Amino acid sequence: MRQAFRLLPLPLCIVCALAAHHPVAMADDDIEPDWSLCPIVESVPDFPDAQPASGDPADRASLPTDIAGDSLTGVDGENLEYSGNVTLRRGDQFLGADNIEYHNQSATYIATGRVRYQDSGMRLMAERLEGDQDADTHRVDNVAYQLTERRGNGGAERIEMKGSQGALYGSTYSTCPPDDRWWELRAERIDIDNDKGEGIARGATLRLGKVPVLYMPIFAFPTDNRRRTGLLYPSISYSSRNGFDWRQPIYLNLAPHYDMTLEPRLMTNRGFLLGTEFRYRSNGGRGTLDLEFLPSDKLTRDGLQEEIDENIRPENRRKDDRGLLRFNGVQNVNRYWQARTRLTWTSDPRYIEDSSSNLNGRTNFSYKSDLGIYGRGRTWDAGVMADYWQLGDYTRAETILAYHRLPRTYANWEDSIGPWFVAGASAEAIRFEHADSHARPGGSRLDMKPWVSMPLEGAAWFVTPTLAWRYTTYDLEDRLARQLANSNGTEPDTSPSRSLPIGTVDAGVYFDRTTLFRGEAHTQTLEPRLFYVNAPYRDQSGLPRFDTQAMSYSWGQLFRDNRFTGADRQADANQLTLALTTRLVSDETGRERLSASIGQIRYFEDSRVGLTATSPVIEQGKSAWIADANYEINDRWSIGTTYHWNPASRQEDLASVRTRYLIGDDGVVNFGYRYRRSANTGDDLLEQVDFSFLYPINPSWSLVGRYYYSLLDNQLLEGIAGVQWDSCCMSARLVGRRYVRNFRGDMNDAIQLEIEFKGLGSAGPETRSRLRRAILGYHREDLYLTPPPEVGVDDGEVPTDDFFP
Repeated sequence: MRQAFRLLPLPLCIVCALAAHHPVAMADDDIEPDWSLCPIVESVPDFPDAQPASGDPADRASLPTDIAGDSLTGVDGENLEYSGNVTLRRGDQFLGADNIEYHNQSATYIATGRVRYQDSGMRLMAERLEGDQDADTHRVDNVAYQLTERRGNGGAERIEMKGSQGALYGSTYSTCPPDDRWWELRAERIDIDNDKGEGIARGATLRLGKVPVLYMPIFAFPTDNRRRTGLLYPSISYSSRNGFDWRQPIYLNLAPHYDMTLEPRLMTNRGFLLGTEFRYRSNGGRGTLDLEFLPSDKLTRDGLQEEIDENIRPENRRKDDRGLLRFNGVQNVNRYWQARTRLTWTSDPRYIEDSSSNLNGRTNFSYKSDLGIYGRGRTWDAGVMADYWQLGDYTRAETILAYHRLPRTYANWEDSIGPWFVAGASAEAIRFEHADSHARPGGSRLDMKPWVSMPLEGAAWFVTPTLAWRYTTYDLEDRLARQLANSNGTEPDTSPSRSLPIGTVDAGVYFDRTTLFRGEAHTQTLEPRLFYVNAPYRDQSGLPRFDTQAMSYSWGQLFRDNRFTGADRQADANQLTLALTTRLVSDETGRERLSASIGQIRYFEDSRVGLTATSPVIEQGKSAWIADANYEINDRWSIGTTYHWNPASRQEDLASVRTRYLIGDDGVVNFGYRYRRSANTGDDLLEQVDFSFLYPINPSWSLVGRYYYSLLDNQLLEGIAGVQWDSCCMSARLVGRRYVRNFRGDMNDAIQLEIEFKGLGSAGPETRSRLRRAILGYHREDLYLTPPPEVGVDDGEVPTDDFFP
């Protein structure tokens, strides 16, 4: 039999209400829970007589309901009774029962005997279902459910609904299998209001096994994606600096487009800190404001004598009342222009070091704040901005800080001119000021560089000659002009300038052939490249040095027309780079099995321009050889190396070896060695080893660790040792860490325990994303991602929707 019938209303999404909120803050990363250890059998199995749960739930109201059963008794329009394998189908919904009675005059119904319900989000079994459609009241007894869109199962003694409101009695929720309950949420009663999208749980208990570990007499939570004010789970840790550390986030939903999280924090060795995070969104932008305030920090009192004994400058010592302000924001002005800002302020240079317990390494010696407006079109980009530096290393003076740029404006343009030429220009104007204006006076700088090139290319070759002209002029403060004159023995000049032509020719050829490598077909390439630079010498000893440094010698520097950053120095050059690269690319997979490069610069004349008047001259002859190679030994083992050999000193200037081995589906071992020597003085600058691993003992247990050590300083930089346990629905991480917390080499210790309830949240300090940074490959997918072009101190991102076409 078949007829149209309104499907019995089953707003049973409230069954999973406990999964919608939890007092534990979710991990702030994009790793999905691992369900590979879960059994295939689910708490509510598939219904053989149900149609596939496909279709859009939004279309349900417009679809008819098909009813079928073994027999039908009663009078149409009065009372009807369907019996024997009764099924109702509408879109993705299915309802099955042994018997369904419907009373037309009272609009009441009763379904009994193997009541089964299924849609695209869940499956449910119940003992009895009854209700009144006119009054819109419904009751379901003895319920068991299984979520299908995400893991989760549980039950309820009964569910009562009236319109958009309802209540669950004796409800449970877990992502664990029914016969292996590592954890479970229980609630005596849950009241639901779907119109408001909120619920109130009473007598809620989180159980580990059969042991209750957290009891909440009453708490509110959302039943949909709408935000709700409430508590988040606390973060608990211990460190030698902070003592017992308890952080309790409180979320405040202030408006649809802005919210706030209060984070009171108790540190037994320090005092009480109040932190806040305010977030907002606007049309085309968003921002985040972080504030922290720690009055009467005990470290200030207890550590004062130590600071005096160490001769720490009074202005760099800890303040009694300490705090931090950080603001990151962005706002699209139109399709071409965008305003961005990153502001950071701390009460004293020691604040970040004292409050941080992260796994990211040492505290930065300085912090940069900047704001500006930036634009980009098809052939141009430009910006107007300002930045400001604050000291982060309490052992140093402010003279080490970079110059503030108050303001900086720049513009770049590039476009084709006819079929043969490409022309472009870059210009920059900056006003420089310094935090210690007496020791380091400032000035203004204008730098312009127009250029034209003629790119010629074929299928396997290219030649690109380029001619540029660089002009730089200054307006200096009198004290800076006098300082430069005294150091050079010349007359003060407040308006020095420099101009010179720069010519380059970049040429290369591409060869390839098919070859067998380890019994497999590969394409081998041979890519020779020449890069010639000619720029005449200009005496630049009378020019200031605001933001210019010498670049580290590297592969990329072989193909640049200047070995300095910034515009204060332009290297003179008559030199030719000779480079060769070869690659082996698998024809079957397209993966690069081997790449090797070697290159060197031939100096036809001395290059005399240096950062200072006493900087060594790069003499005519040959630069250090640069060799770089990467080899995939197999699908699990890869190795890479970089080597700089200096023929003048007959020593290496740099040696680096890195290797990685993948263990099973999740494990990884990394090893790296780095050595760098100063080519000018011959002094050793750096020698470090870095060993890290994630070693799975079995599917449930694994070890993690890192040993990062400076051989040059005989100093441990960071040591991590930890153990991880994993199950179908629960995991735990216990991590111990010893690390250098500042530039003086002072050490700090921390022990962190995190327990994760999969599909719910985690309790304790968040360790997974931190281990992810310390151990490359901790999350296997990270090995195949392209890193971002810029990495800052903060992890905040800015929206770029509808910006920069």
